[in-house]
Amino acid sequence: IKVDQPIIYKAIGHVENDYDEPATPEEMRSAESRIILAPALTEGLAGLEPDQQIMVVFHFHRSQGFDLLQHPRGDRSRPRRGVFALRSPRRPNPIGITVVDLIAVEKNVLRVRGLDALNDTPVLDLKPV
Repeated sequence: IKVDQPIIYKAIGHVENDYDEPATPEEMRSAESRIILAPALTEGLAGLEPDQQIMVVFHFHRSQGFDLLQHPRGDRSRPRRGVFALRSPRRPNPIGITVVDLIAVEKNVLRVRGLDALNDTPVLDLKPV
């Protein structure tokens, strides 16, 4: 595979929560979110149990562009760091990964706590921790 070669993924679901606009990561992670999986993929949730942690891989769908050096959380009083040393959504590939606590599995809906993704964020994958 060559650098800059397009790679295409399909969303397996999306996030539902009360955050249509960015908030502090701490505030977002303290709230409950729902991951709505495509119904055809529900069987793939077999073996996931409440009280375990899972990794949510998602697409920063509202992020545009990136800078290789950024101030952490946009705070200009802090020295700039490389994008790969930050959790910034402004990345060469706008992919987010967050470890969450699984609260419940209800058919194709996962209730989680700890997710720092906005409402309607496309989910690309789920993995056990």
